Amino acid sequence: MVILISPFKGIRDKIRTVLESGSVGNASSSDEELEQWEQIFMMRDENGNSYNDKRKKRSIWCRPSCIPVSIVIVLIVLVVLVPLLDQPNIAHVLPTIAHVELHCSDECRLSLVESIPEGHIYPPNATHMPTKNAWLDLIDEAQKSIEIASFYWTLRFNEEYPYNSSIEGEQVFQALLAAGTKRNIDLKIAQNWPSKANPNIDTEYLVKKKAAQVRSLNFSKLLGGGVLHTKFWIVDRQHFYIGSANMDWRSLTQVKELGVLAYNCSCLATDLAKIFDVYWSLGAADAVVPDSWPSELSTDINMQHPINISDGNSTFGAYITSSPPPLSPNGRTNDDDAIVNIIHSAEEFIYIAVMDYGPALEYAPKLKFWPKIDDAIRRAALEARVRVRMLISWWKHSQPSEEHYLASLAALANAYPRVDIQVRRFIVPSTPAQDKIPFARVNHNKYMVTERTAYVGTSNWYGDYFVDTAGAALVSERGALRGRLRAVFERDWASPYAVPLRAL
Repeated sequence: MVILISPFKGIRDKIRTVLESGSVGNASSSDEELEQWEQIFMMRDENGNSYNDKRKKRSIWCRPSCIPVSIVIVLIVLVVLVPLLDQPNIAHVLPTIAHVELHCSDECRLSLVESIPEGHIYPPNATHMPTKNAWLDLIDEAQKSIEIASFYWTLRFNEEYPYNSSIEGEQVFQALLAAGTKRNIDLKIAQNWPSKANPNIDTEYLVKKKAAQVRSLNFSKLLGGGVLHTKFWIVDRQHFYIGSANMDWRSLTQVKELGVLAYNCSCLATDLAKIFDVYWSLGAADAVVPDSWPSELSTDINMQHPINISDGNSTFGAYITSSPPPLSPNGRTNDDDAIVNIIHSAEEFIYIAVMDYGPALEYAPKLKFWPKIDDAIRRAALEARVRVRMLISWWKHSQPSEEHYLASLAALANAYPRVDIQVRRFIVPSTPAQDKIPFARVNHNKYMVTERTAYVGTSNWYGDYFVDTAGAALVSERGALRGRLRAVFERDWASPYAVPLRAL
């Protein structure tokens, strides 16, 4: 309600009321209303008593001219007194406010690290710190603890496929062994359940030498399928690595990998450690996935509330994601939800580089359609006219279906004006000797970058990896890391290793 004050004399002409309905009073209507009021007040009942006489005794102030004044008084009471009376409830209300600013006092130092396969040539200064160097630096930095979440372990020289570059994996293994035996570093390893293909002999040796504690997660028992596919390190809960590289000598010299190395970043390292604690608990004997996780494993850092971090030069937001949902305690953003949100938020471009891609549960007992990410990409290209570039690996173990899925996406570029989707396959070249190394010579990257966000994960982009397989990712909004990741994609996209889709 709005009160309008007139410059004319007389109480009837001084005050006009604009009602919620939008009707506006004027001088003539005020006179008519007053006459109606006077007629009512002059009416008498069947005993001859005036209604006006009765009301005047009970409510002398209830006149037409007094109504605006009464309204003003009521409004003053509502505006001034009610908030004061409600003060005791403020403390109870504040925790439910949706927007929360989270700040980290650390000056985090984030950098990209890469494994560039032997014989894979780039121009000078076009690559980043080697993964092996990053891991050795983390081991040297450790004062108290090293926690590693891993798929499998084959760091050491293996007679099954002897190759001289395995020496780099041996160096990392020996450094971990020394940390656990000579430096008394608390080394904990959460790994996937050993199998015939991946017996994890390395970790057996570490346990035998009392260098490490190891727990294995049986996903067939825990979730009915899937694996622990995560790859990250946490050192002293201050520094960490997260990325695509397995604990495998091939991930250092024969497979193209990409990850993030973070120093002096306890805010994110402690949050990532909560995911490790989930794995560690599920590796205990007779462990089951609980209906709800303990509150100490929940997080306030997520897609809705990224933590604000400074790297000394700029401030950026960041959070850690996890998959699958049953392994995500309260507050944790699911990995696929973060991917879809990043795609939907893009306004200029979306660059995606992953080893495997498909809108399906490819490894389930029964093939199932899973278009969550695929739909988001198509919507971004068609509705928002965002430029999409997809760099998908092509190697011995690529699923034949991928070529059809990718061709379907690329075909949209010809469907409507200004729809821009391009897809290329990435091939790591091999010599005859390198070609004999099993499960090598592939671009194993798993990342996405837009004009505002960098995403570096551990999962391929088939639905299985988000439904029943454990993975994690770092999401960084703004900041220098995003620019560096974009440069990596553009380097690879323009390289001779990126080839067009084959004609089907």
